[in-house]
Amino acid sequence: MTLEQRLERATELARQAGERMVQAREEQGFAHHYKKGDELVTDIDVAIDTFLAEALEAEFPEDARLTEELSPERDVIGTKGGLWVIDPIDGTVNFAHGLRHVAVSIAWCERGKIQMGVVHAPFLGETFTAIRGKGAWLNGESISVSETDEMSRALVATGFPYNRDSRPPLLKRLSAMLLVCQDVRRNGSAALDLCDVACGRLDAYYESVSPWDFAAGLLIAREAGARTGHLYRCPDGIPDELYGENIVVASPALHAPLKRLLEEADASSGLPGL
Repeated sequence: MTLEQRLERATELARQAGERMVQAREEQGFAHHYKKGDELVTDIDVAIDTFLAEALEAEFPEDARLTEELSPERDVIGTKGGLWVIDPIDGTVNFAHGLRHVAVSIAWCERGKIQMGVVHAPFLGETFTAIRGKGAWLNGESISVSETDEMSRALVATGFPYNRDSRPPLLKRLSAMLLVCQDVRRNGSAALDLCDVACGRLDAYYESVSPWDFAAGLLIAREAGARTGHLYRCPDGIPDELYGENIVVASPALHAPLKRLLEEADASSGLPGL
């Protein structure tokens, strides 16, 4: 099967998942609880994850899966075969609160490299797609990153962990950013933040997230012309493209100054290598 065919099928599944999300929102037909202390999850997260898992198992039984709710075990990251990386609802808190910044994220990887990805935002009517080496698209139209080349003109997105104890060290980064850039956005969906960088709505993004949050969006941003990488060296044994700690993504001219600004903020906090 070609990457184009895989992307077509993944996009179809993402849209079907989005329809389930919209229906649940309209009918208010979902319950929620908390996992790992403060991390909210709804039964629609689980239902969509189940729907996608069953469809992929039926059509691609040879592939492994890494998904937020049903298959979060990260030992599959190093698989040499195909790997689906899925977030059934990226932006669960937004979804539960009636906000629109919500997406289904599906990526397919081979030997640790992201080959194709789709991020579908059903409440926004937007579907972002990309194929490695072939470009990125929004609703079928080619997209590219902004040409912003000064941090003072940059609109930057980030996010914060659910664990409140992990937040204070990140305030140094946020403070440094607010003193230099145009402004900061915290939209609640890593996948859509990356897609907004891809189409030039945002100029840069940094955060530490899980593989299912960023895999598809990272490829989309890169294929749209963004520079992608990490603030610090990735550990051995984990593919760089699936390592979610300290991701830095920006239009080409901003990547180096953004990285330098974050490194300086970490050094001033006395906690380098957060």
